[in-house]
Amino acid sequence: MKLQELTKSDFEILKSMENVVEGIAAMYGEHTEVVLHSLDSRDPSVIKIANGHVTGRKLGAPVTNLALLKLKTGQDISNSYLTKCATGKTLRSITTIIRNGQNRAIGLLCINTDMDAPLQSVLRTMMPDSMVNTEMTSTPEVFARNIDEALHSTIDSVNNDVRGNVDIAPSKKSREIVTQLYDLGVFELKDSAQVAATRLDISVHSIYRYLREIKASQLPS
Repeated sequence: MKLQELTKSDFEILKSMENVVEGIAAMYGEHTEVVLHSLDSRDPSVIKIANGHVTGRKLGAPVTNLALLKLKTGQDISNSYLTKCATGKTLRSITTIIRNGQNRAIGLLCINTDMDAPLQSVLRTMMPDSMVNTEMTSTPEVFARNIDEALHSTIDSVNNDVRGNVDIAPSKKSREIVTQLYDLGVFELKDSAQVAATRLDISVHSIYRYLREIKASQLPS
């Protein structure tokens, strides 16, 4: 495939992918390099890179020959493949083609994981910062299959967390639960107040009262 000069809008699309690079790198840790390549014919090179120490590359490094070959396979998302970089590390890689509105390839998003890194180090870098050297705790994030399950699970998770918190006075627990559910946006969902009242075993009138108090406290003075 012949490379072409990219337009301003093409570069804007690639620019919007920079947070994706950082997000993937943050998720998988220091042993995974994430690279954004421009396919501009004037300078096909790395325009964003995270964890470049994995391969020793920096901004401006040229697109690899293997990455360019992936353009000819007809797959916008390649199968994973193993390579060795200049530093001798064995990498497990995947290449994704980025296209513009005219379906023309304008960039590549490449992910390279160091397969030689010690397993314990890989696992440690993948742990959230808040969990390093601390005990694992539950969070209100729920991976549900439908909206009802998400609503029920979120209410139950917050309820269990607050009820088990000895630092919150028993008389304050119901209001704290409603406050946390409000902050999570639960009460934006249809019939959520009624569902919460049933699952928390408190009256729906109490929930509405707490919500009025919460909203009033957030009004500018």
